[in-house]
Amino acid sequence: MLLLVVGTDRVDAGKTTFSVGLLERTGGAGYKPRAGNDYWFDHDDCQRALADGRLYGTDAVRLTAADERGRTPEALNPVHRLWRPAPGSETGNGLLGRRDREFLIDRISRPGEGETYVRNATATVPDPIVEALPLEDAIPVETVDELNEVASTHHVPAFESLTREIEDSEIAVVESYSDIAQPLTSLDPATVTAVAAVRPGRATVYRGDRYCRACEIASSSPRDGTLEKRVSAVLDYLDPVERVSLPPLETDERSDPAVIADAYEDAYDALLAAVAAPGSEPPQA
Repeated sequence: MLLLVVGTDRVDAGKTTFSVGLLERTGGAGYKPRAGNDYWFDHDDCQRALADGRLYGTDAVRLTAADERGRTPEALNPVHRLWRPAPGSETGNGLLGRRDREFLIDRISRPGEGETYVRNATATVPDPIVEALPLEDAIPVETVDELNEVASTHHVPAFESLTREIEDSEIAVVESYSDIAQPLTSLDPATVTAVAAVRPGRATVYRGDRYCRACEIASSSPRDGTLEKRVSAVLDYLDPVERVSLPPLETDERSDPAVIADAYEDAYDALLAAVAAPGSEPPQA
């Protein structure tokens, strides 16, 4: 059973909190194939990871703690991207076409092969990052074409390895990133059993087969140098199985998977009911 959690908002949709409670409810294994954070806005989180000579985010840490499998954040999050606000952004776009921020480093992890780093050679990487990470052998990229070439030889194999692990899992909870509809295009659509689209205050539940069919139909949008499907574009083609309100949770409550599982019980009931729902015709283009 593969349960996909996506967000309809680019920032703070509540995906990770929802996923943490879902792991508590199902006993599944958590995954966040892609993640990223900002050296400025998430500085405390960056500092904690860099102090150990590593690069990961709090979302992967929370999922790792919730599923209690003793994995490292890197094991369930093979690709992590570090950004920072783009200086002089008024004058033009950065490497990945963003005016507001620039890509600094990608960390790519593969089982048994350690870490590979990719560095934006057009950006100045802050000294604390250079000192904390083994960037001497980092792969430099200066253009989107170069980054795409590196992605085909390093990122894609890491995603394919994770895909095999996910598809072999008895129960997997896969959290997407930002408002992207498909965090792993290498996943067999037939393995996605149900989908929760989360936003502050509400979760909307969809059948996995219908959601994946809508992903095929929906148009792509430019995103970080590539074309990706946004959740909003996919949901335009779908009628939900159910919409469920999510109560607001205090900070201490969000840190306790059991409390989340209790608070979001109705949403998890609806999601698991969608797994067993009778089949129906997919949406038409």
